Amino acid sequence: MADRFVKVGKVEDLAPGKMMQVIVGDQRILLANVDGRYYAIDDTCTHEDASLSAGSLRGALVKCPLHGSRFDVRTGRAMEEPAEEDLKTYAVRLEGESILIDVAGSKNP
Repeated sequence: MADRFVKVGKVEDLAPGKMMQVIVGDQRILLANVDGRYYAIDDTCTHEDASLSAGSLRGALVKCPLHGSRFDVRTGRAMEEPAEEDLKTYAVRLEGESILIDVAGSKNP
């Protein structure tokens, strides 16, 4: 089976406590650095079509800029309404200074 990991950035691009949107094909993915660990989830809030990367990251929780829903970037779990549906998560690995995401191997939390 072919390697399903896609390079989406470099470690130096994403300091601890920061997040950014990456686009792979037609997928918008939120990449977050929580205390030196990298996590990837869908970038679109499950409540409404809002980009979570335009929101704020506090610890491991990202807050939607539209209606304030919060999601755990480690698990994709919806933690605060109005969103009730969890987000897909994506495996992340590092190769040297490169950050890679397993887009084809996405999973539900």
